Amino acid sequence: MQTSRETGTGVDVRVSNIGGIEESSVDLTPGVNVLVGRNATNRTSFLQSLMAVAGSERATLKGDSEEGRVEADLDGETFTRVLTRRGDGVDFSGNPILDDAEVADLFAFLLEDNEARRAVATQGDLRELVMRPVDTEAINDRIDELVAERDRIDGEIEDAEAAGRRIPDLEERRVELLDEIEAKREALEEKQAEIDDADADVDESREERDELEDALDDLNERRAELDRVASRLENERSSLSSVRSEREDVAGTLEELEGVSEERAEYLDEQVSSLRDRKRELDSTITQLQSLIQFNEEMLEGEHTEVLQLLADDEGGDDSNAVTDALLAGAESAAGRCWTCGSEVSMEEIEETLDTLRGLARDKRQERSSVTTELEEVQSERNEIEERVERREDLEARLEELGEEIETREANVERLTENREEAADAVEELEGRVEELEAGRHSAVLDLHREANELQFELNDLQDELEDVESEIASLETEVDRKSELTEKRESIADELAELRTRIERLESEAVESFNEHMETVLDVLDYENVSRVWIERATEQVREGRRKVERTAFRLHVIRTGADGTAYEDTVDHLSESEREVIGLVFGLAGYLVHEVYEECPFMLLDSLEAIDSNRIAALVDHFHEYAPYIAVALLPEDAQALDDDYRRVREI
Repeated sequence: MQTSRETGTGVDVRVSNIGGIEESSVDLTPGVNVLVGRNATNRTSFLQSLMAVAGSERATLKGDSEEGRVEADLDGETFTRVLTRRGDGVDFSGNPILDDAEVADLFAFLLEDNEARRAVATQGDLRELVMRPVDTEAINDRIDELVAERDRIDGEIEDAEAAGRRIPDLEERRVELLDEIEAKREALEEKQAEIDDADADVDESREERDELEDALDDLNERRAELDRVASRLENERSSLSSVRSEREDVAGTLEELEGVSEERAEYLDEQVSSLRDRKRELDSTITQLQSLIQFNEEMLEGEHTEVLQLLADDEGGDDSNAVTDALLAGAESAAGRCWTCGSEVSMEEIEETLDTLRGLARDKRQERSSVTTELEEVQSERNEIEERVERREDLEARLEELGEEIETREANVERLTENREEAADAVEELEGRVEELEAGRHSAVLDLHREANELQFELNDLQDELEDVESEIASLETEVDRKSELTEKRESIADELAELRTRIERLESEAVESFNEHMETVLDVLDYENVSRVWIERATEQVREGRRKVERTAFRLHVIRTGADGTAYEDTVDHLSESEREVIGLVFGLAGYLVHEVYEECPFMLLDSLEAIDSNRIAALVDHFHEYAPYIAVALLPEDAQALDDDYRRVREI
């Protein structure tokens, strides 16, 4: 497998005051590094050190130290992590390998308390774990933005197509206008010739003719003005009607939104804040419980030797081995001194307390999952109300704008009506004047002049219409030319939408496919007698989100066994052996590691607490994982380590 981080000559790791380690330096080689030793040999502490320098905050500071430090030389660069005690907590600083170790904590650092690894045994939400590192809310917000942009572009494309359909009719009208203009010019020339002939035959009064021509010119101008005013008045009335209609639509939509409650939105804001606070409290509690469980487990393994020495001193002895032996004795009745209160306790009581803590941590994780679901539902309802409130505010603003526009247009209609009446009166007066002049002795010649003026007026109208048609054709052609650009942009949006909509589905499918593929391979290699198949089904189920039901994906784990007679039947996780559950949990972690490509940024995969699996199967499992991680560090007991390939590096002292 190729990774973006080239596997170099190795990693030099220097540790001080982490877990049970006071000072240590370990060189890791590319591939598998086996940390060999009994309990209380700081193997887990060293794995925590690797986690810390990678960016995790799941490491513990040495009990008697105020500051701990990890340095790692990797690919020519030195990474540092410093742990500093601050009151009841520990601060983390330095320049770790990862900016954010969430995905590595889930799928690369597979220690005993790893959440992904434990999810199988606790029957946790496998799908939620796989999708936790994915910002689904940001993806959905981007989808909404793109859908709105696509709809806007679709409208512009429809306008461009409509423009293209109108151009042929306008082209036809342009040809008709050109023909009409040519015919009108010829008619005007003929009329002018008739006037010239009449002028030659009739000794008319030049002054009278000029007066008539002036009157006809004035009449034509007034008629043109009357037409313009009438046209503007008609347009203004049409626009006024459209605005009134839009105002009715907006008012109707506003009535539909009257039920929007801002008080409900404020209440939901408080709920979101409260649920977020609760989730942070649960995260803090879970972290504290994990640290407490881990510390007690390490104490049972004897890793915190300084505490054991203090206990020995309190008992009046100078040898901590007796205390260590008592704490690590295999008999349930073995007793030792409690490292918290100092009283005598049995190992059975300590284990029971640890089981109680583990159960509490499991309950808190389940509660966190429930709180997360409820938070998503409340946020969904709050977003819906916010959208409706914003829509109502926009409509109210638009209603006010429309009211102002209606007032303006009503004033325009009133003004244009007055102008039209004035123009009509002027036309009527001029028509009377022309009739008086035409009633004179030279009415035939005057008729010719009147007809010529009317032809000129009609010619002017045709030329104006031709200019408007040609201008509209040019505008429509410009709009049509944008269609290819708009179509290309829409295709780009459609591609991004398809990618976003399938990203979550793709990650889910890849996780399921990866788990099922590796599970099949591992089962074949490990040969668990009657377990014939373990697989995850990607299914959909209906859940309530706010006030509506939505479909959500779920991962369902199936265990198929084979009976003595060869018949296959489905079993439950509860009936699996501890070894089988551990293997399934580790393979689930590997699936998440590969799907999220953790190896691209984090070079380490860490394995610990594999004692429930027999040594030969541990060897086969490590061989399988070896193919996918640049560096593997696995903590094993000496008898288990013997089964691994001799070529793997052994680290025997930390």
